[in-house]
Amino acid sequence: MATPAKKTIKVQQTGSPMRRHFAQRDTLIGLGLNKIGRVRELPDNPMTRGMIAKVAHLVRVVES
Repeated sequence: MATPAKKTIKVQQTGSPMRRHFAQRDTLIGLGLNKIGRVRELPDNPMTRGMIAKVAHLVRVVES
């Protein structure tokens, strides 16, 4: 039996973490984003969604 495919979400950084609170910088690093334009494919779970919501003004969700 094949294992079900895990859901993923693509996130792209659109804003700079300069002059932002250190917690927002750390959240971007936790998402694997640290340069504008960088795209990461992350698991679609509540933890990742919460991190995206925390820095929603600095990232965007890219359609797959």
